[in-house]
Amino acid sequence: MSEEITMEQKIKVLEDKISQANEAGGDARVEKQHKQGKLTARERINLLLDNGSFVELDKFVEHQNYNFGMEKTKFLGDGVVTGYGKIDGRQVFVYAQDFTIFGGALGLAHARKITKIMDMAVQVGCPVIGLSDSGGARIQEGVRGLAGYAEIFLRNVQASGVIPQISAIMGPSAGGAVYSPAMTDFIAMVKDTSYMFITGPDVVKTVTNEEVTSEELGGAVVHTTESGVAQFAAENDEDCLSLLRELFTFLPLNNMEDPPAIKCDDPIDRKVDKLRDIVPTNPNKPYDMKEVVSSIVDNEYFFEVAENYAPNIIVGFARVNGKTVGVVGNQPNVLAGVLDIKSSIKGARFVRFCDCFNIPLLTLVDVPGFLPGVDQELNGIILHGAKLLYAYCEATVPRVTVITRKAYGGAYDVMSSKHLRGDINLAFPTAEIAVMGPDGAVNIVNRREIAEASDPVAEKARLVEEYKELFANPYRAANLGYIDEVIKPEDTRIRVVNSFEMLEGKRQNNPPKKHGLIPL
Repeated sequence: MSEEITMEQKIKVLEDKISQANEAGGDARVEKQHKQGKLTARERINLLLDNGSFVELDKFVEHQNYNFGMEKTKFLGDGVVTGYGKIDGRQVFVYAQDFTIFGGALGLAHARKITKIMDMAVQVGCPVIGLSDSGGARIQEGVRGLAGYAEIFLRNVQASGVIPQISAIMGPSAGGAVYSPAMTDFIAMVKDTSYMFITGPDVVKTVTNEEVTSEELGGAVVHTTESGVAQFAAENDEDCLSLLRELFTFLPLNNMEDPPAIKCDDPIDRKVDKLRDIVPTNPNKPYDMKEVVSSIVDNEYFFEVAENYAPNIIVGFARVNGKTVGVVGNQPNVLAGVLDIKSSIKGARFVRFCDCFNIPLLTLVDVPGFLPGVDQELNGIILHGAKLLYAYCEATVPRVTVITRKAYGGAYDVMSSKHLRGDINLAFPTAEIAVMGPDGAVNIVNRREIAEASDPVAEKARLVEEYKELFANPYRAANLGYIDEVIKPEDTRIRVVNSFEMLEGKRQNNPPKKHGLIPL
């Protein structure tokens, strides 16, 4: 007769398994990860979440692959740590790929751990944060690894606009691995230790004979400045995780909730006298729109998104009277704030995110128009510019627009004008709202008068001044009701606060449909 196993013995078996799972790929592989300047999956989760809040799921999952001798190599957890926890006391689901186990490569069991928490996150209405550090699909599993990726992709799309999805690329991400992050709302990367690309340097060299490093092809700097694939480039793992925690504080848990509000200790009636000096009366003189933003919002704090991509437009989060707002603004310091292909795409993506998650929009306008040129036209400025137009037309969240200076041509329309259902549209006395600038307009409209004048130069100067009086100011638009109020710059904060307070109860819906067709 066999001896009965005691509870203590059963607990000892459990504790041994937990310890085994926590060892990841073993001390040598963990040490190698650290030498590369990277934290382990569990270390990353511990830094991301509130202390002691993480609850792990599927800790003992193993792959069921018997090809290529894989049955002899199994690790508890199968290369990904999944579960839920809290950031500043608010619930979030998280997964972190473990590079010390199979190089973080994804097999079917690994993928289904991820899809399980994604399904749970949608059901309970909580965001998902994915920490990627993976060599790609597990080759030994063949099509099962590809199936695992596809199951994740499907859930990314189903969760889009329902819960916020955030990705951090904290190591390699190649091939099919890049598409899941690409379909999430925000991507952060780590300089020098992370990269994303469809095909690596070796394949590129074979196919195109181009010599390129992983960093040059898909590093954090490349993707946050050139491609626009990622929005944030962090200095190291710790910086990246801190950034994610801060981003999370601006976001609601799901599309049925409002963004979190905090107590505001910045007077809502604070005068912003320096705005008189920041925005020049000279329409050709550059200035920093970020200074305008920071002077208006609570505690002068602006959390910028995609800072180094298409810097002629700025987007990001701030708080107004303690409540999250999304900020979009033309940047006169870069290309005079003109709209081009990249800035239109950047702005449209951000506007659509805010509209998905009930985040009001503050739009600051100083735009001379769309960027002319053969390159822009041949690369589809019409199509891509229409993305920003579409996004604003579609948005039903509260929207406040402030025209600080130029608002010319179609770009005036696009930047949350009254005609696109802008709720409150304000303008500084320096605002110029017209089809085009005075000089160009006079050259077209008054061509004959100038040509026939005895002194063409003097006649043109007179006509330019006349045009300025008629159109290079906000009053013509205000006469027509397209501008709700012309305000003193120093009153901007109080007017913005009052406008958003008034709009808190806004209810607006788009016509019922399966979905629209944004210009793609």
